Amino acid sequence: MAGPSFIRAGYVPLLDSAVLIAAVEKGFAEERGVFLSLQRETSWATVRDRIGVGQFDCAHMLAPMPIAANLGLGPLPVPMLAPMVLALGGNGITVSNAVAETMDQSAPGDFDRAPLSAGRAFAAVVRRRVEAGEAPLRLAVVHPHSSHNYDLRYWLAACGIVPEKDVEITVVPPPLMPDALAGGGIDGFCAGEPWGTIAVQRKAGRIVTSRAEIWRRGPEKVLGVRRAFAEENPETLSNLVRALCDAAAWCADPENFDGLARLLAGPERIDVDEAALMPGLAGRLETAPGRFRAIADFMVFAGGGANRPEPRHGRWLYRQMARWGDAPFSDAGLRIADETFSPALFDVAMGFAADSDASQEAGERPAGLFDAED
Repeated sequence: MAGPSFIRAGYVPLLDSAVLIAAVEKGFAEERGVFLSLQRETSWATVRDRIGVGQFDCAHMLAPMPIAANLGLGPLPVPMLAPMVLALGGNGITVSNAVAETMDQSAPGDFDRAPLSAGRAFAAVVRRRVEAGEAPLRLAVVHPHSSHNYDLRYWLAACGIVPEKDVEITVVPPPLMPDALAGGGIDGFCAGEPWGTIAVQRKAGRIVTSRAEIWRRGPEKVLGVRRAFAEENPETLSNLVRALCDAAAWCADPENFDGLARLLAGPERIDVDEAALMPGLAGRLETAPGRFRAIADFMVFAGGGANRPEPRHGRWLYRQMARWGDAPFSDAGLRIADETFSPALFDVAMGFAADSDASQEAGERPAGLFDAED
């Protein structure tokens, strides 16, 4: 094997870190000749900074983060690649009980059946506060350059709410969000599971919509890799991608959900009760105490080309970054997004021909609100 087989990777304790954790705990990495050392971090900012200074070779990353790094955004940006998608979907928008009660007063009780009806109910709450002269609602996302931020803003804007004007948006690390909601520090948040479920189980809030309904089968987490590491260790990276695809297939099998939940629940991993993990894995969320809703493709680890990066998804994320003022829009920026989400390394690792239709469903525009925008 050319290059070292030792790889340092960071992750944030979320349900979609499952592929990396399973690769280690179930031996998939070792079977491919890779020693994968995982380091849990509380926030995405720490993951970003540690990969920026070279303490990590790769990481469980928010899909827009490698694009942001390649655009030179944020401190310590380094050239990066996203050679594999680790998970599609898995996010939810959760609001406080007080906000949910007002939404109930403004709309039918099943307003959460679709993201647009949920958004209209939320917009009614926002209008009431404006008319009453009250302070704007404060909503939290996990990082400025995150799918959560762009999902939330897209949903708000599609429903007639102007982010930063009608509502305030702040950043809170995912594990701290349920406590921030329960304590009144925020009025809602967009975060990956299990933190929405935990907020509901603590009777602190209600899940009103999800990423799977806003952008079905949209890329949520990717394997972010330092470009220098990829160029210096191509065989090692290929072996890692193959190991992670093995792990993703194992994670996607419903027969393994119980075992996966036990694996992830440990104190050295996500450190939550197994019961908080099963709703996200099964795609049957407890949106409010005693109220359950099945959501198709809520979280997807594998299947239908889920793990193959798609340049069109990178371009969409870049357009959102430009839309919300995080980056100037340019043809050069589009090329950077294309290159960041290039499937070339994935195809080499998996033995796909350059002209094969390996993407399958992942290359199609998913159902949801995002259909309206290129």
